[in-house]
Amino acid sequence: MSKFKVYITRRIPDTGLDLLNGHCDVTSWEEDEAIPNEEILKHVSGINGLLCMLTDNIDKEVIEKAGPSLKVITTMSVGYEHIDIEECRRRGILVANTPNVSTDSVAELTLSLLLLTARRLIEGVDSVKSGHWGPWKPMWLCGVELTGRTVGILGLGRIGCGVAKRVRPFGISRILYNDICEVSYAGDVGAEFTDFDTMIKESDVVIICCNLSEATKHKFNKDTFKKMKKTAILINSGRGGVVQHDDLYDALTSGEIYAAGLDVTEPEPLPHDHPLVGLTNCIILPHMGSNTWDSRNHMAEIAAKNILSVMNGEVPYGLVK
Repeated sequence: MSKFKVYITRRIPDTGLDLLNGHCDVTSWEEDEAIPNEEILKHVSGINGLLCMLTDNIDKEVIEKAGPSLKVITTMSVGYEHIDIEECRRRGILVANTPNVSTDSVAELTLSLLLLTARRLIEGVDSVKSGHWGPWKPMWLCGVELTGRTVGILGLGRIGCGVAKRVRPFGISRILYNDICEVSYAGDVGAEFTDFDTMIKESDVVIICCNLSEATKHKFNKDTFKKMKKTAILINSGRGGVVQHDDLYDALTSGEIYAAGLDVTEPEPLPHDHPLVGLTNCIILPHMGSNTWDSRNHMAEIAAKNILSVMNGEVPYGLVK
C-alpha cells in the first residue's frame, strides 16, 4: 500500500516533521517565507493531506487542484479563515487546526506588552542606545504603575483568563470584563462582568483578547476612545481589526487616551511608514504572541497528529468542520 502523501507549505519544527516522516510520504516548501500560491498549485495534485499556515490561501482552486485524493487539511494555527471551509465540507475533506496551544505564550506576551507600554521601557532602551541617557531628572520618562488600577478585558476566553491571572499579582484593584455572556470561571480570577461602556469608562487599562467578528470589527473607534479615560492604556493582542487604526492615531495624538500597545494590526504587516509607527506612546510588535519554541513545537506536533489521525481513520484533535 502506498504511503499517505502529505504536502507542507513551510518549514516546520522537527517535532511535527519527524512524526509525519515516520508514517507518510512528505514533501514541503523548504523556506521560512510564505509560499507563493502558484507553488502550492504545483505540488498539491494527488496529495492526501495538506499542512498549511495562516498566511496560505487555501481556496477552491487549490482544493480542486489537489483532487479527490485530498482527505484532510490541517493548519498550524488557531485561525482557519484562510481555508475555504464550505468547499471542504462539500467534498468531504476534514479541516483541523491547533487549538489552545498558544494560550500561555499569548497571555505572557500581553502582560509584557502592557509593562513595556505603561513604563515606557522602549523609550528608555532607545535613550541608552542613542546616547541621550544623561544625569538623573525627576520628570524624565515617568510611566504608570499598575498597583491600584482597574483593568478591563474584552473577551475572557482562555487567553483573557490567562491575562487576568497574570495581572492580578501586580496589585490590581479590579478586573472588569465584557464578553458575549458571563462565564462561570470569572470568579476564579476575580473578574467582574459588566457592559462594554462601563468597562471602557472605568478601566485604567483596557486589554483586547477577543476574536474578530461582525460584533467586534472596529469596536474601538473614535466614539469608544472619547468614552475612555484620558489616562487609559489600550493593549491589543486579540485581532487587529477590532481597532480602527486611524481613530487610534487621533486619540493618541490628541490626548484622548494615554498610550497603546499592539501585537496585532490591520493590515499585517503594518507599513513601516504608518502614522502609528512614529508615535512614542504606541508600541507595535510584529504579532509575536505565540513566538515561543514551546508553542511552535506543540503546534507542529498537533498539526502532524491531525493528519495521522485521519490517515488512521480517527477524528483529529483539532477538528474544525
